[in-house]
Amino acid sequence: MNPAPLRVQLSWDDPATGDKREPILGVPIALGREFGQMPTQIQGHPVSRMVLNSLEVSRFHVLIDQDSSGLQVIDQNSRNGIFVNGNLVGANNSVALANGDSLQIGPYQITISFGARTQPPASTNSQILFNPNTGLPDPSQLPPPAAPLPSNSFPPPIFQALEVEVQDLHATGLPVDEVDYATIGAGLGSFVWVDCLRIYGVKASQIAALGIEPQPYSRYKQLCLSSQIPLHERLRSNSDSCPDNVWGWPSYALREAWHDVTKGRLGAALGYLWQVFAEPTFAQTYTPRAGNVFDSLDREARRIGWDKIFRYGSVRSIRKTTDGRYAIAFSRTNTGRRAHAFLISRFVHIATGYPAIKFLPDLQAYREKTLDFKSVVNAYEPHDHVYQHLEQFGGTVMIRGRGIVASRIVQRVYEARARNPEIRLVHLMRSPKPQGNKFGTSQRRVKHHYEFQPFNWPKACWGGELRIMLEKADPQQRQRLIADWGGTTTADRRDWQRIVEEGINQGWYKIEFGNVEKVERQHDCIITYIQEKKFKGQMRLEADFIIDATGLDANVKASPLLNDLVTHYNLSLNPLGRLSVSNDFELVEMRSPFTQGGKGRMYAAGAITLGGPYAAVDSFLGLQYAALCSVDSLAKTKAPGLHRLNFLSSFLQWLKWVANQSPS
Repeated sequence: MNPAPLRVQLSWDDPATGDKREPILGVPIALGREFGQMPTQIQGHPVSRMVLNSLEVSRFHVLIDQDSSGLQVIDQNSRNGIFVNGNLVGANNSVALANGDSLQIGPYQITISFGARTQPPASTNSQILFNPNTGLPDPSQLPPPAAPLPSNSFPPPIFQALEVEVQDLHATGLPVDEVDYATIGAGLGSFVWVDCLRIYGVKASQIAALGIEPQPYSRYKQLCLSSQIPLHERLRSNSDSCPDNVWGWPSYALREAWHDVTKGRLGAALGYLWQVFAEPTFAQTYTPRAGNVFDSLDREARRIGWDKIFRYGSVRSIRKTTDGRYAIAFSRTNTGRRAHAFLISRFVHIATGYPAIKFLPDLQAYREKTLDFKSVVNAYEPHDHVYQHLEQFGGTVMIRGRGIVASRIVQRVYEARARNPEIRLVHLMRSPKPQGNKFGTSQRRVKHHYEFQPFNWPKACWGGELRIMLEKADPQQRQRLIADWGGTTTADRRDWQRIVEEGINQGWYKIEFGNVEKVERQHDCIITYIQEKKFKGQMRLEADFIIDATGLDANVKASPLLNDLVTHYNLSLNPLGRLSVSNDFELVEMRSPFTQGGKGRMYAAGAITLGGPYAAVDSFLGLQYAALCSVDSLAKTKAPGLHRLNFLSSFLQWLKWVANQSPS
């Protein structure tokens, strides 16, 4: 009798979305780009097949099988080979696998686990949701309910219908207001959409922006401050556009250069201009200072009358109306108590940003068990106390994650060491990173297992041939392209690369690899247990603090509002699990029979549209591009108050921006 086949757990973060994947499969396991090319049986044994959707992956790329000596990975004459623990395995070669080994196949970094690790993990909420009333990270927030809300809650029972009668809304006795244009979120995505509407001729009285903070950059600013980017520090975001200026000129670099010229700092001014001209080949990528961006947004907000457009409101639900518009149910604070209201709009724009912050399940389990919210933190949570403690007493801090936020945390720890050199840094990564994403002849550089990418790489992703390629592609092709291009990763900046080099050479910075088994507190430190490869048992890593820098989560199901909308109207999601939008960012399925002929439209922007016609959806330029596409689409339908721009009208509007005059 043959023994049962070994079951193996494959773990990776989706290279397009960052979402966690952890299938448990029986060997043999075939991995490749196409099911049709992979075998269904090998020597009479059924084959588990896993599709890796990337052009860097061959149709049948690799086989994981078991023989008398144990588990092995066998290259199937693949074009690009595979990396096992960072070492290249050539075509048709095989390598023995141990528990905890890592494979890199194209852009996929996969950790292999078997034995005890193949048990499904306990169900934990590995997210930190934003509080809908404060906009801040709130670990106490629960995921949205799967079942409809009780009938005595808000929104009222009439919102169970697919289309609501406007007169029924008035019959509730709650306030009902009407506008032509409404945007939900009132953050940067909403702001640039409103800015476009105003420049295209729409009056402020025709627009409403529903949100919980009057400043459109409030959440972004709070996330920057929490992740240790003060106002004088440079953002980890692109400078290819300016959210306050539809032309994007003068750029932030030009503005900063002019400011320095007026202060007599000619050398610094020329340095910024050289960066923009020569980046990334001859100079490091230019990024603007946080304070400069926020100040420019304040100026534009005053110019377009944002204070007359913004309305405090935490949106609960959106429904179609029987007359071809949309009803928005929202909660608002009035004289210290919670009040409710409705807003009816013909055109609705959804730009709610990231619904949640990623939080590693083992760290979530630790916090649930110990209620220790001080020693184990997320980089996007306020955690200044960590650096204050380190500067006073020294200690060891562990970082999890290796993207943009992790690079800033490394820099902040370095700054703390200037006050107290008795600070050590352990950077725990799941697996080595031998090479960066590739597409055609372009490939990202990797150093010390960090993947570098200037924020404008490749520029064609934003405005050139790759953008056109993505617009023409079908949903499956888009998934493959975005996986190969990858998301925005760590900036190619010399300052923090020097910090990493210095830390490794001096011994206070150390990189470790491993799969985390559990995290526990013992006495005055936190112990992280990771798998020890090729040997039984565990390795212990000690730290005083752990900072989770694994990033933000764009899963629409994490947002109560978006989850309700998708569930109620059975909206289709794209292959990346985000809202499915057209090339002009419209949610076409949200049209009703009454909305034909230009009566009503619903649009979306930002990270919730990843996998659609644009790659860098959460960048400044991505938000502006989505706004321009949607507003131009509305102008074609002759939506009220909108006038399509030509060269002359656009130039006149730019002159008004220069003079700081209202658009209309």
